Amino acid sequence: MSFKFDKDFMLGASTAAHQVEGNNTNSDYWVMENMEYTQFVEPSDDACDHYNKYEEDIKMLAEAGLNTYRFSIEWARIEPEQGHFDEKEVEHYRDVIKCCKENGIEPVVTLMHFTSPIWLIKMGGWDNEQVIDLFANYARYITEQLGDELNYICTINEANMRLQIGALMERFKKQMMAKMAENKAGENEGKDAQESMEGQVQVGLNLSNPMEKMKLAAIENAKVFGDPQPHTFVSATDSQGDEIVIKAHLAAKEAIKSINSEINVGITLSLHDCQSIPGGEDKAKKEWDEEFAHYVPFIKDDDFFGLQNYTRTMYGPDGIVPVSEGTPMTLMDYEVYPEALENVIRRVNEEMPGVPILVTENGIATADDSQRVNFIDVALRGVYSCIVDGIPVIGYCHWSLLDNFEWQKGYALTFGLCAVDRTTQTRFPKPSLKHLGNYI
Repeated sequence: MSFKFDKDFMLGASTAAHQVEGNNTNSDYWVMENMEYTQFVEPSDDACDHYNKYEEDIKMLAEAGLNTYRFSIEWARIEPEQGHFDEKEVEHYRDVIKCCKENGIEPVVTLMHFTSPIWLIKMGGWDNEQVIDLFANYARYITEQLGDELNYICTINEANMRLQIGALMERFKKQMMAKMAENKAGENEGKDAQESMEGQVQVGLNLSNPMEKMKLAAIENAKVFGDPQPHTFVSATDSQGDEIVIKAHLAAKEAIKSINSEINVGITLSLHDCQSIPGGEDKAKKEWDEEFAHYVPFIKDDDFFGLQNYTRTMYGPDGIVPVSEGTPMTLMDYEVYPEALENVIRRVNEEMPGVPILVTENGIATADDSQRVNFIDVALRGVYSCIVDGIPVIGYCHWSLLDNFEWQKGYALTFGLCAVDRTTQTRFPKPSLKHLGNYI
């Protein structure tokens, strides 16, 4: 490698509690995974047992030369019932933070990474304005208990995901209705359409269930949550629901700062490198405005911005342009395009100049670790180029430390720097882990 980052650059890896800890029984996702008519291809179960093996995982991170670990605190563990906080679970996360510090690792905590307590969803979830105060109350409690040990808190992971999924579902419905009207899409053609749709958002979605199963799932949801379409964080919403999320971030930020003003507080957004071919410029701009620009007035005064990027999306006069046949694709059905990260960093900096940028997620779902190594090389070269040009990029956290539970898609999609035999929970670090650590 022709460059290395300074020792104060935050170089590490990320995880999310539900995807790695296991047995998160008080969360909405746990319930949905274990329904009879679930959208999930498999349940999370013990996941990677990170809840019990965090010391081994953090030491592995440190031994590879990395200095930062971004992880989430699970709201459903901390507040399993509304107003009841579990001190035992607080102590668990205190131990995780302590383990980070003992190993020279900077802990970057995310307060909400997609999963929510069951009781919150029964109240109307993330489309109920009460969530603003409830989330702020949770953020205040965590800061009171653990804030003295933390320098960085991300309030909400991919705060724009609900809006992205709303747009995706609208496209999906239109495409399916058009094909049904034409009455000429065979089974395989319909499956191809579903797969291409799933690759348009940076989260594991499963759109392959037949309509009849979706109807039965809605009945089951109504029995469990009191709503056939429960308003989880990873469910479709509109501009009103999006506004609730932003208000929740701002309320949580205020709560954190009221306890400890020294903590750096930010939010993370899921961003594509929105490019265009002639005629698609307006559509690309509209998508960027929805993904990022309309949030700027609310987050420009944050202490840092959590940038999450995996690929690019190309727009033409009629919308998203499918990738060309033969283009390398990830297991998530994204185009392999690590250059996207540099492009997005530069664009964010143009619209929020001077705001420190922490890359909180960037990675590739692949079974070929040499491809991951190449992806890291290109992505980090772009990060370094941005720093040389004076852009305040303060760190890079690769997604993910471990092969883990990719939401509705289950365990088949491998993002990790470390493989996990889930029968024995044995860790097998991949060459990419040490390769990443060599950059500092």
